[in-house]
Amino acid sequence: MTDPDSPVDPVREGSPVVAAALVDWIEARLPRLVDDVCAAVCGRIELYRDEKIVPRADLRRSIAVNLRFMVDALAGTGVPDQNAPEDTGARRAHQGAPLPEVLRVYRVACGMLWDLLVRHARASESEDAMDELADIASLLWQVTDGHAVRVTEAYRATSAELLASQQRRRSALAEALFTGQRVFDAGPWEAGRLLGFSLDGKLAVVTAETLSLAQESLVGVERQLARLGIVSAWHLTPTQQAGVVSLREEQYDALLALLQDLARARTGISPLYRSLTDTPRALHLARAALAGIQPERREARAFSASPLAAFVAYDPDEGRRLADEVFGAVLDLSAEERDVLLETLDAYFSVGGSSERAAQVLHCHANTVRYRLRRIRELTDRSLTEPRQVAELVAALQALSLSSPRHSDAVLLDER
Repeated sequence: MTDPDSPVDPVREGSPVVAAALVDWIEARLPRLVDDVCAAVCGRIELYRDEKIVPRADLRRSIAVNLRFMVDALAGTGVPDQNAPEDTGARRAHQGAPLPEVLRVYRVACGMLWDLLVRHARASESEDAMDELADIASLLWQVTDGHAVRVTEAYRATSAELLASQQRRRSALAEALFTGQRVFDAGPWEAGRLLGFSLDGKLAVVTAETLSLAQESLVGVERQLARLGIVSAWHLTPTQQAGVVSLREEQYDALLALLQDLARARTGISPLYRSLTDTPRALHLARAALAGIQPERREARAFSASPLAAFVAYDPDEGRRLADEVFGAVLDLSAEERDVLLETLDAYFSVGGSSERAAQVLHCHANTVRYRLRRIRELTDRSLTEPRQVAELVAALQALSLSSPRHSDAVLLDER
Protein backbone atom coordinates (compact mmCIF):
# COMPACT_ATOMS: atom_id res chain seq x y z
CA MET A 1 0.00 0.00 0.00
CA THR A 2 1.50 3.36 -1.03
CA ASP A 3 2.14 6.00 1.60
CA PRO A 4 0.20 9.08 0.47
CA ASP A 5 2.86 11.34 2.02
CA SER A 6 5.82 9.77 0.22
CA PRO A 7 7.28 11.58 -2.80
CA VAL A 8 6.34 10.17 -6.18
CA ASP A 9 9.00 9.33 -8.71
CA PRO A 10 7.24 10.30 -11.96
CA VAL A 11 9.59 8.15 -13.98
CA ARG A 12 9.12 4.88 -12.11
CA GLU A 13 5.56 5.27 -10.93
CA GLY A 14 4.21 6.87 -14.10
CA SER A 15 2.32 10.15 -13.91
CA PRO A 16 -0.99 11.37 -15.27
CA VAL A 17 -0.87 13.83 -18.10
CA VAL A 18 -0.28 17.13 -16.29
CA ALA A 19 -1.08 20.34 -18.16
CA ALA A 20 -0.88 18.53 -21.50
CA ALA A 21 -1.22 21.69 -23.57
CA LEU A 22 1.69 23.34 -21.78
CA VAL A 23 3.87 20.25 -22.20
CA ASP A 24 2.96 20.05 -25.90
CA TRP A 25 3.91 23.69 -26.30
CA ILE A 26 7.35 23.20 -24.69
CA GLU A 27 7.88 20.02 -26.73
CA ALA A 28 7.81 22.00 -29.97
CA ARG A 29 10.42 24.43 -28.62
CA LEU A 30 12.77 21.85 -27.14
CA PRO A 31 15.50 22.04 -29.86
CA ARG A 32 15.74 25.83 -29.44
CA LEU A 33 15.78 25.46 -25.64
CA VAL A 34 18.68 23.00 -25.88
CA ASP A 35 20.70 25.55 -27.87
CA ASP A 36 19.87 28.35 -25.44
CA VAL A 37 20.80 26.27 -22.38
CA CYS A 38 24.08 25.20 -23.99
CA ALA A 39 24.95 28.84 -24.76
CA ALA A 40 24.02 29.93 -21.23
CA VAL A 41 26.09 27.18 -19.62
CA CYS A 42 29.16 28.06 -21.68
CA GLY A 43 28.70 31.72 -20.84
CA ARG A 44 28.21 31.26 -17.10
CA ILE A 45 30.42 28.28 -16.20
CA GLU A 46 34.11 28.55 -17.04
CA LEU A 47 34.61 24.78 -16.95
CA TYR A 48 32.50 24.32 -20.09
CA ARG A 49 33.86 27.37 -21.88
CA ASP A 50 37.25 26.07 -23.02
CA GLU A 51 36.26 22.42 -23.77
CA LYS A 52 39.42 21.07 -22.09
CA ILE A 53 37.40 18.74 -19.89
CA VAL A 54 33.98 18.49 -21.54
CA PRO A 55 33.81 18.87 -25.35
CA ARG A 56 31.05 21.16 -26.62
CA ALA A 57 29.35 18.37 -28.58
CA ASP A 58 29.29 16.20 -25.46
CA LEU A 59 27.79 19.04 -23.42
CA ARG A 60 25.07 19.72 -25.98
CA ARG A 61 24.18 16.05 -26.29
CA SER A 62 23.94 15.73 -22.50
CA ILE A 63 21.70 18.80 -22.21
CA ALA A 64 19.44 17.49 -24.98
CA VAL A 65 19.13 14.02 -23.46
CA ASN A 66 18.43 15.30 -19.97
CA LEU A 67 15.96 17.98 -21.03
CA ARG A 68 14.15 15.28 -23.01
CA PHE A 69 14.19 13.18 -19.84
CA MET A 70 12.48 15.97 -17.86
CA VAL A 71 9.91 16.89 -20.51
CA ASP A 72 8.91 13.26 -21.09
CA ALA A 73 8.62 12.76 -17.35
CA LEU A 74 6.30 15.78 -17.13
CA ALA A 75 4.20 14.42 -19.97
CA GLY A 76 3.98 11.00 -18.34
CA THR A 77 4.77 9.33 -21.65
CA GLY A 78 7.74 7.33 -20.38
CA VAL A 79 11.40 8.14 -20.79
CA PRO A 80 13.30 6.90 -23.88
CA ASP A 81 16.62 6.86 -21.99
CA GLN A 82 15.97 5.71 -18.44
CA ASN A 83 19.69 5.89 -17.67
CA ALA A 84 20.26 9.49 -18.77
CA PRO A 85 21.09 10.85 -15.28
CA GLU A 86 23.38 7.93 -14.43
CA ASP A 87 25.17 8.12 -17.77
CA THR A 88 25.81 11.83 -17.36
CA GLY A 89 27.07 11.49 -13.78
CA ALA A 90 29.40 8.61 -14.65
CA ARG A 91 30.74 10.31 -17.79
CA ARG A 92 31.53 13.58 -15.99
CA ALA A 93 33.30 11.67 -13.22
CA HIS A 94 35.48 9.94 -15.84
CA GLN A 95 36.23 13.32 -17.41
CA GLY A 96 37.18 14.84 -14.07
CA ALA A 97 34.54 17.56 -14.05
CA PRO A 98 33.79 18.78 -10.49
CA LEU A 99 30.39 17.66 -9.21
CA PRO A 100 29.21 21.19 -8.21
CA GLU A 101 29.81 22.40 -11.76
CA VAL A 102 27.96 19.37 -13.16
CA LEU A 103 24.92 20.12 -10.99
CA ARG A 104 25.00 23.80 -11.98
CA VAL A 105 24.17 22.73 -15.53
CA TYR A 106 20.97 21.11 -14.26
CA ARG A 107 20.04 24.19 -12.30
CA VAL A 108 20.57 26.35 -15.38
CA ALA A 109 18.55 23.98 -17.60
CA CYS A 110 15.71 23.65 -15.10
CA GLY A 111 15.61 27.40 -14.51
CA MET A 112 15.47 28.20 -18.21
CA LEU A 113 12.78 25.57 -18.77
CA TRP A 114 10.69 27.10 -15.98
CA ASP A 115 11.24 30.65 -17.25
CA LEU A 116 10.05 29.60 -20.70
CA LEU A 117 6.90 28.04 -19.25
CA VAL A 118 6.19 31.13 -17.14
CA ARG A 119 6.64 33.52 -20.09
CA HIS A 120 4.26 31.45 -22.20
CA ALA A 121 1.62 31.30 -19.46
CA ARG A 122 1.80 35.06 -18.90
CA ALA A 123 1.72 35.82 -22.61
CA SER A 124 -1.43 33.77 -23.11
CA GLU A 125 -3.34 35.89 -20.55
CA SER A 126 -5.47 32.82 -19.90
CA GLU A 127 -6.54 31.61 -16.49
CA ASP A 128 -6.29 28.05 -17.81
CA ALA A 129 -2.62 28.61 -18.68
CA MET A 130 -1.82 29.87 -15.18
CA ASP A 131 -3.67 26.91 -13.67
CA GLU A 132 -1.67 24.58 -15.89
CA LEU A 133 1.54 26.27 -14.75
CA ALA A 134 0.60 25.75 -11.11
CA ASP A 135 -0.16 22.09 -11.83
CA ILE A 136 3.16 21.50 -13.51
CA ALA A 137 5.37 23.39 -11.01
CA SER A 138 5.38 20.77 -8.24
CA LEU A 139 5.98 17.91 -10.63
CA LEU A 140 8.79 19.79 -12.38
CA TRP A 141 10.70 20.25 -9.11
CA GLN A 142 10.15 16.61 -8.17
CA VAL A 143 11.51 15.49 -11.53
CA THR A 144 14.56 17.77 -11.42
CA ASP A 145 15.32 16.97 -7.79
CA GLY A 146 15.16 13.23 -8.42
CA HIS A 147 17.23 13.72 -11.55
CA ALA A 148 19.97 15.59 -9.64
CA VAL A 149 20.04 12.89 -6.97
CA ARG A 150 20.58 10.18 -9.57
CA VAL A 151 23.32 12.20 -11.27
CA THR A 152 25.04 12.74 -7.91
CA GLU A 153 24.86 9.09 -6.89
CA ALA A 154 26.25 7.94 -10.24
CA TYR A 155 29.03 10.54 -10.10
CA ARG A 156 30.08 9.56 -6.59
CA ALA A 157 29.94 5.84 -7.28
CA THR A 158 32.06 6.26 -10.40
CA SER A 159 34.51 8.56 -8.60
CA ALA A 160 34.93 5.99 -5.85
CA GLU A 161 35.54 3.27 -8.43
CA LEU A 162 38.08 5.43 -10.28
CA LEU A 163 39.87 6.28 -7.03
CA ALA A 164 40.06 2.62 -6.06
CA SER A 165 41.37 1.76 -9.52
CA GLN A 166 43.96 4.52 -9.31
CA GLN A 167 45.09 3.33 -5.88
CA ARG A 168 45.40 -0.24 -7.13
CA ARG A 169 47.55 0.96 -10.01
CA ARG A 170 49.74 3.09 -7.73
CA SER A 171 50.11 0.12 -5.40
CA ALA A 172 51.17 -2.11 -8.30
CA LEU A 173 53.73 0.46 -9.49
CA ALA A 174 55.09 0.84 -5.96
CA GLU A 175 55.47 -2.92 -5.70
CA ALA A 176 57.37 -2.94 -8.99
CA LEU A 177 59.79 -0.36 -7.56
CA PHE A 178 60.27 -2.37 -4.35
CA THR A 179 61.08 -5.54 -6.26
CA GLY A 180 63.02 -3.89 -9.09
CA GLN A 181 60.63 -5.52 -11.54
CA ARG A 182 60.35 -4.15 -15.08
CA VAL A 183 56.81 -3.80 -16.40
CA PHE A 184 56.19 -3.87 -20.16
CA ASP A 185 59.86 -2.96 -20.76
CA ALA A 186 59.37 0.25 -18.73
CA GLY A 187 62.12 1.16 -16.30
CA PRO A 188 61.79 2.55 -12.76
CA TRP A 189 61.71 6.15 -13.95
CA GLU A 190 58.70 5.43 -16.13
CA ALA A 191 56.95 4.08 -13.03
CA GLY A 192 58.06 7.20 -11.15
CA ARG A 193 56.65 9.43 -13.88
CA LEU A 194 53.30 7.64 -13.72
CA LEU A 195 53.30 8.09 -9.95
CA GLY A 196 53.97 11.82 -10.28
CA PHE A 197 57.44 11.75 -8.72
CA SER A 198 59.84 14.63 -9.27
CA LEU A 199 62.73 13.78 -11.58
CA ASP A 200 65.17 16.03 -9.72
CA GLY A 201 64.10 15.40 -6.12
CA LYS A 202 65.11 12.89 -3.50
CA LEU A 203 63.41 9.66 -2.44
CA ALA A 204 62.84 7.70 0.75
CA VAL A 205 61.19 4.39 1.58
CA VAL A 206 58.92 3.96 4.58
CA THR A 207 57.82 0.59 5.93
CA ALA A 208 55.50 -0.05 8.86
CA GLU A 209 54.13 -3.14 10.54
CA THR A 210 50.42 -3.71 10.03
CA LEU A 211 48.24 -3.55 13.14
CA SER A 212 46.68 -6.88 12.28
CA LEU A 213 46.33 -8.88 9.09
CA ALA A 214 46.52 -6.32 6.22
CA GLN A 215 45.39 -3.44 8.47
CA GLU A 216 47.24 -0.17 7.83
CA SER A 217 49.08 1.39 10.75
CA LEU A 218 49.85 4.66 8.93
CA VAL A 219 46.25 5.64 8.34
CA GLY A 220 45.77 8.43 5.77
CA VAL A 221 49.51 8.82 5.25
CA GLU A 222 49.34 9.53 1.50
CA ARG A 223 46.75 12.27 1.99
CA GLN A 224 48.66 13.80 4.92
CA LEU A 225 51.91 13.86 2.95
CA ALA A 226 50.13 15.45 -0.01
CA ARG A 227 49.12 18.33 2.26
CA LEU A 228 52.84 18.94 2.82
CA GLY A 229 53.47 18.90 -0.93
CA ILE A 230 55.05 15.43 -0.76
CA VAL A 231 54.07 12.78 -3.33
CA SER A 232 54.03 9.13 -2.30
CA ALA A 233 52.81 5.70 -3.41
CA TRP A 234 51.97 2.85 -1.06
CA HIS A 235 51.69 -0.93 -1.16
CA LEU A 236 49.97 -3.08 1.44
CA THR A 237 50.76 -6.73 2.23
CA PRO A 238 49.37 -8.84 5.08
CA THR A 239 52.30 -7.87 7.33
CA GLN A 240 53.54 -4.48 6.18
CA GLN A 241 52.55 -1.13 4.72
CA ALA A 242 55.35 0.29 2.60
CA GLY A 243 55.64 3.47 0.58
CA VAL A 244 58.00 5.25 -1.79
CA VAL A 245 58.13 8.97 -1.03
CA SER A 246 59.28 11.68 -3.45
CA LEU A 247 60.39 14.87 -1.71
CA ARG A 248 62.90 17.67 -1.54
CA GLU A 249 65.82 17.25 0.85
CA GLU A 250 64.56 20.03 3.12
CA GLN A 251 61.24 18.17 3.52
CA TYR A 252 62.87 15.12 5.14
CA ASP A 253 62.46 16.44 8.69
CA ALA A 254 58.78 17.17 8.02
CA LEU A 255 58.38 13.59 6.76
CA LEU A 256 59.95 12.19 9.94
CA ALA A 257 57.77 14.40 12.16
CA LEU A 258 54.58 13.38 10.37
CA LEU A 259 55.42 9.67 10.52
CA GLN A 260 56.19 9.97 14.23
CA ASP A 261 52.71 11.45 14.75
CA LEU A 262 50.95 8.87 12.58
CA ALA A 263 52.81 5.73 13.65
CA ARG A 264 50.61 3.21 15.42
CA ALA A 265 53.19 0.44 15.06
CA ARG A 266 56.94 0.11 14.44
CA THR A 267 57.89 2.18 11.40
CA GLY A 268 61.24 2.40 9.63
CA ILE A 269 62.47 5.08 7.22
CA SER A 270 65.38 4.74 4.81
CA PRO A 271 68.01 7.42 4.26
CA LEU A 272 67.40 9.73 1.31
CA TYR A 273 68.48 8.41 -2.08
CA ARG A 274 68.27 9.68 -5.64
CA SER A 275 67.78 6.86 -8.14
CA LEU A 276 64.58 4.80 -8.26
CA THR A 277 66.71 1.80 -9.17
CA ASP A 278 67.96 1.88 -5.55
CA THR A 279 64.45 1.41 -4.12
CA PRO A 280 64.90 -2.31 -3.23
CA ARG A 281 68.04 -1.41 -1.29
CA ALA A 282 66.27 1.49 0.46
CA LEU A 283 63.43 -0.86 1.42
CA HIS A 284 65.97 -3.16 3.05
CA LEU A 285 67.38 -0.25 5.08
CA ALA A 286 63.91 0.91 6.12
CA ARG A 287 63.21 -2.62 7.36
CA ALA A 288 66.51 -2.61 9.24
CA ALA A 289 65.47 0.65 10.95
CA LEU A 290 62.12 -0.92 11.86
CA ALA A 291 63.83 -3.99 13.28
CA GLY A 292 65.88 -1.76 15.57
CA ILE A 293 62.73 -0.72 17.44
CA GLN A 294 61.63 -2.81 20.40
CA PRO A 295 58.51 -4.91 19.72
CA GLU A 296 55.14 -3.37 20.51
CA ARG A 297 56.58 0.16 20.36
CA ARG A 298 54.64 2.81 18.44
CA GLU A 299 57.61 4.62 16.96
CA ALA A 300 59.05 5.81 13.66
CA ARG A 301 62.82 5.59 13.28
CA ALA A 302 65.12 6.62 10.43
CA PHE A 303 68.06 4.46 9.42
CA SER A 304 71.49 6.04 9.80
CA ALA A 305 72.67 8.04 6.81
CA SER A 306 76.15 6.55 7.26
CA PRO A 307 77.29 4.51 4.22
CA LEU A 308 79.02 2.14 6.65
CA ALA A 309 75.75 1.46 8.45
CA ALA A 310 74.08 0.68 5.13
CA PHE A 311 76.95 -1.58 4.11
CA VAL A 312 76.71 -3.60 7.32
CA ALA A 313 72.92 -3.78 7.22
CA TYR A 314 72.94 -5.18 3.71
CA ASP A 315 74.61 -8.39 4.90
CA PRO A 316 73.31 -8.95 8.45
CA ASP A 317 74.81 -12.44 8.73
CA GLU A 318 78.28 -11.13 7.99
CA GLY A 319 77.62 -8.22 10.34
CA ARG A 320 76.81 -10.58 13.20
CA ARG A 321 79.98 -12.57 12.48
CA LEU A 322 82.01 -9.34 12.55
CA ALA A 323 80.43 -8.23 15.85
CA ASP A 324 81.11 -11.59 17.47
CA GLU A 325 84.73 -11.65 16.28
CA VAL A 326 85.55 -8.11 17.43
CA PHE A 327 83.47 -7.90 20.61
CA GLY A 328 83.37 -11.56 21.65
CA ALA A 329 85.01 -10.96 25.04
CA VAL A 330 82.90 -7.88 25.68
CA LEU A 331 79.70 -9.77 24.89
CA ASP A 332 80.64 -12.44 27.44
CA LEU A 333 80.48 -9.90 30.28
CA SER A 334 77.43 -9.34 32.41
CA ALA A 335 74.69 -7.39 30.65
CA GLU A 336 75.24 -4.31 32.82
CA GLU A 337 79.01 -4.11 32.26
CA ARG A 338 78.70 -4.97 28.57
CA ASP A 339 76.14 -2.24 27.93
CA VAL A 340 78.18 0.40 29.79
CA LEU A 341 81.32 -0.36 27.77
CA LEU A 342 79.51 -0.38 24.42
CA GLU A 343 77.63 2.81 25.24
CA THR A 344 80.89 4.51 26.14
CA LEU A 345 82.58 3.43 22.92
CA ASP A 346 79.60 4.59 20.87
CA ALA A 347 79.63 8.00 22.58
CA TYR A 348 83.41 8.27 22.08
CA PHE A 349 83.12 7.67 18.33
CA SER A 350 80.04 9.92 18.04
CA VAL A 351 81.93 12.97 19.37
CA GLY A 352 84.99 12.45 17.19
CA GLY A 353 87.20 10.52 19.61
CA SER A 354 87.25 12.98 22.52
CA SER A 355 87.15 11.53 26.04
CA GLU A 356 86.16 14.91 27.50
CA ARG A 357 83.18 15.39 25.17
CA ALA A 358 82.13 11.76 25.59
CA ALA A 359 82.13 12.32 29.35
CA GLN A 360 79.76 15.26 28.90
CA VAL A 361 77.41 13.12 26.84
CA LEU A 362 77.53 10.29 29.38
CA HIS A 363 77.38 12.59 32.43
CA CYS A 364 80.49 11.14 34.01
CA HIS A 365 84.17 12.11 34.53
CA ALA A 366 86.61 12.00 31.62
CA ASN A 367 88.83 9.60 33.59
CA THR A 368 85.88 7.21 33.83
CA VAL A 369 85.60 7.27 30.04
CA ARG A 370 89.35 6.63 29.71
CA TYR A 371 89.16 3.67 32.08
CA ARG A 372 86.30 2.10 30.13
CA LEU A 373 88.14 2.60 26.83
CA ARG A 374 91.20 0.84 28.26
CA ARG A 375 88.96 -2.08 29.20
CA ILE A 376 87.69 -2.24 25.62
CA ARG A 377 91.26 -2.21 24.27
CA GLU A 378 92.19 -5.07 26.60
CA LEU A 379 89.09 -7.16 25.79
CA THR A 380 89.15 -6.64 22.02
CA ASP A 381 92.91 -6.42 21.54
CA ARG A 382 92.31 -3.43 19.27
CA SER A 383 93.81 0.03 19.51
CA LEU A 384 91.79 3.25 19.40
CA THR A 385 94.62 4.99 17.54
CA GLU A 386 95.47 2.52 14.76
CA PRO A 387 93.20 3.37 11.77
CA ARG A 388 92.43 -0.16 10.59
CA GLN A 389 91.63 -1.37 14.08
CA VAL A 390 89.44 1.69 14.69
CA ALA A 391 87.58 0.88 11.44
CA GLU A 392 86.95 -2.68 12.69
CA LEU A 393 85.61 -1.37 16.01
CA VAL A 394 83.31 1.14 14.31
CA ALA A 395 81.98 -1.43 11.83
CA ALA A 396 81.47 -4.06 14.52
CA LEU A 397 79.69 -1.56 16.77
CA GLN A 398 77.39 -0.66 13.90
CA ALA A 399 76.74 -4.32 13.14
CA LEU A 400 76.00 -5.00 16.80
CA SER A 401 73.35 -2.30 16.89
CA LEU A 402 71.58 -4.03 13.97
CA SER A 403 71.91 -7.59 15.16
CA SER A 404 71.04 -7.59 18.86
CA PRO A 405 68.60 -10.28 20.05
CA ARG A 406 65.69 -7.87 20.11
CA HIS A 407 65.95 -7.66 16.32
CA SER A 408 65.34 -11.36 15.73
CA ASP A 409 61.69 -10.72 14.91
CA ALA A 410 62.76 -8.92 11.73
CA VAL A 411 62.54 -12.20 9.90
CA LEU A 412 58.79 -11.99 10.28
CA LEU A 413 58.69 -9.06 7.87
CA ASP A 414 57.48 -9.82 4.37
CA GLU A 415 60.61 -9.73 2.22
CA ARG A 416 58.80 -9.98 -1.08
